[in-house]
Amino acid sequence: MVVLVIIFIAYMFPFLMVVINSLKQKRDIIKSPFSWLFTIKGLSFDNFVKAFTQMDFLNAFKNSLIVTVSATVLVTLLAAMLAYYIVRHNKNWISRIMFALMVASMIIPFQAIMIPLVNIYGGMLNVLNHRLTLIFMHTGFSMAMSVFMFHGFINGNIPIALEEAAYIDGCTHFQTFFKIVFPLLKPIISTMVILNALAFWNDFLLPSLVLTDKELLTLPLSTYSFYGTYSADYGTIMAGLLLCVVPILILYVVLQKQIINGVVAGAVK
Repeated sequence: MVVLVIIFIAYMFPFLMVVINSLKQKRDIIKSPFSWLFTIKGLSFDNFVKAFTQMDFLNAFKNSLIVTVSATVLVTLLAAMLAYYIVRHNKNWISRIMFALMVASMIIPFQAIMIPLVNIYGGMLNVLNHRLTLIFMHTGFSMAMSVFMFHGFINGNIPIALEEAAYIDGCTHFQTFFKIVFPLLKPIISTMVILNALAFWNDFLLPSLVLTDKELLTLPLSTYSFYGTYSADYGTIMAGLLLCVVPILILYVVLQKQIINGVVAGAVK
């Protein structure tokens, strides 16, 4: 028990530091970032007001919401359909090769294809600086892991007898999937929604390569405005980071039970 408490304190300490220092002025943070251990005088919400205005929070929030929701819906729907097809056609060599290639693609780091990606989409096709391009890339890069998770869940938890009964009742393949199979995927859908939404919402590298127009910047990119050439406003930066974290943190708290159930169910056949 004592070990767990120590681990919890060590894990939460950096987050607590961000919260406290977001309420302090820059001079106080530079002078003593650990001063909150002894006093909490002089705390205010001025940094949050400044961060909200300077990062154009509402516009950045809208951009992040559009990209995150669109990419999450697309990857969830497409990955579920593809995984279902692979599981039910596992004797087909094309399905086996397709699944093996998707699993193998997960070991390729994004940094390895980052420069060719920008050269092709920016230099040759000239389709960068569009939300649709970012949504398309998020969807593509997340498909492998999502298909892998859906594959494990469908293979171990969805009996084919239910589908056979639906076929006997006159359902088509699409009706069987969306009316019988898809509703049973709720635990793994909740898991993949939060995992993918977290990745899309917090991603900085890919949006920084795709988006340059100030009106299209997502929340992580908008926090970069707090950094100057020779200095940085640490209090405002931390306030901005908290503004970015709060929406996705609420989603995680709401779906945390389903996340755990989905991971466990997808791991056990």
